Amino acid sequence: MRTTYIAKPGEVERKWYVVDATDVPLGRLSSVVASILRGKNKPTFTPNVDTGDFVIVINAEKIGLTGHKAERKVYYHHTDHPGGLKSRTAGEFRQNDSEKLIALSIKGMLPKGTLGREQAKKLHVYRGADHKHEAQKPEVLDITNLI
Repeated sequence: MRTTYIAKPGEVERKWYVVDATDVPLGRLSSVVASILRGKNKPTFTPNVDTGDFVIVINAEKIGLTGHKAERKVYYHHTDHPGGLKSRTAGEFRQNDSEKLIALSIKGMLPKGTLGREQAKKLHVYRGADHKHEAQKPEVLDITNLI
């Protein structure tokens, strides 16, 4: 009789990956990175265990937005004060706070709850090509052939 393998939290081996966001469409980058954060690229994937890897996204300010999204896609948030609805377009978001734009997009593709929050902590997004995780010896992940 065969049994299904179920990963245990202490047995999970984690890798570090670097992804260059230059001219990659936001949604395509987000779906690939969310899949890696969840661990769906591994044969040991278990839905209720965090089996994912760490991901570093560089060149966040060069992320691609297809079509008219830069002018027409609007992000809203509320300050919790009367009349406090704030909005900004995806183009403004990319120009001023591109790290948050990418992180928000990826977090939206992760599970809601404690497991998803744990997986989101393994995401590191940086403007420019420099990051502070050289000691972890991250592998460069070319996502253009994964899309």
